[in-house]
Amino acid sequence: MTRYRPSRPAGSPYITPEGEQALRAELHALWKIERPEVTKAVSAAAANGDRSENGDYIYGKRRLREIDSRVRFLRKRLDAVTVVSEPLGDRNRVWFGAWITLENKVGEEERWRIVGPDEIDINQRKISCDSPLGHALLGKPVGSKIQLETPGGLADWILIAIDYSRTAQ
Repeated sequence: MTRYRPSRPAGSPYITPEGEQALRAELHALWKIERPEVTKAVSAAAANGDRSENGDYIYGKRRLREIDSRVRFLRKRLDAVTVVSEPLGDRNRVWFGAWITLENKVGEEERWRIVGPDEIDINQRKISCDSPLGHALLGKPVGSKIQLETPGGLADWILIAIDYSRTAQ
């Protein structure tokens, strides 16, 4: 019996050069390094006899399926994405790849980078251009007021800086 999983809505087909490099590195590591190791381990486990009670064999086969599934996804995704290395318009407005600085009502600042859905990482301060905040920021100039409905209520920010450098400062 299979579990039904509704398909995810397709994310924006954009990615930064760093994001593409990270996906290619993951694909290489899975296909050229991890998969051959797991294949050897499965072959060795299969040589031990009864496969129905052989944990190494069962786990290895499951891991191979996971690797193959991720490799298929990465190959399809890398074929579909568009690498964006420069702003899509006026550098004085927020576009894909921009580092933006927001200030809230009490004067606290937050710095985020607008990236594609494959690169989201809250710890590195990267949000998707498809997220409510990312979507609200696109095309806005410095000084714009951003207002979003959040679980905690209505949140207000002011866009105080836009930077297109590749690294956070």
